[in-house]
Amino acid sequence: MPGFFFPHNNMTELNGKEDCKLAEGKIHKKKQKAFGADLKNYLKCMVPHIESGIKTSNSRSVMLSAEEVIQWSQSLEKLLASQSGQGVFREFLKSEFSEENIEFWLACEDYKKTKSDHLHGKAERIYEEFVQSDAIKQINIDYQMREATAKKARDPTHTSFDEAQKTVYILMERDSYPRFLKSKAYLNLLNQLQTNTSK
Repeated sequence: MPGFFFPHNNMTELNGKEDCKLAEGKIHKKKQKAFGADLKNYLKCMVPHIESGIKTSNSRSVMLSAEEVIQWSQSLEKLLASQSGQGVFREFLKSEFSEENIEFWLACEDYKKTKSDHLHGKAERIYEEFVQSDAIKQINIDYQMREATAKKARDPTHTSFDEAQKTVYILMERDSYPRFLKSKAYLNLLNQLQTNTSK
């Protein structure tokens, strides 16, 4: 079935084609208009991959179908269960200047799988990057939860960030996710895939 190939590990790895990059790592915040242009360029760059089935180097390519993109609209859980869904949603959150939410959520998912002897180091990194009051990617949680999470991070267990992660998930589910489903980025992607499927 026709579809787009998204690199498995990072949407932005496109064999060094300058015009295909999504400006990952730029310090200045992108304007909302720029997101549409970035995604459009990204999708244009992926067209040869559809025709030829080329896989990008150092990563396993994942075929994205209209059915999968439709499933993203069923729940945030289904969207986040998809590697490609995570990538597209992250780009949307960047356009709203709130990508720290999905980055924190993913960091917590990774943290839960961490071996016990590495918990302390990872807990410290997550706390410094997302939770502490002057964190670069500070998540939107209240003072009480910030303090409680700090306390748990000092004596880490696999559940240290569960409450904060749940709060951020609910925030995305109620706020960003409904806007994502109505966004041009999502609707255009779905339309493009459905058009390819019907050819």
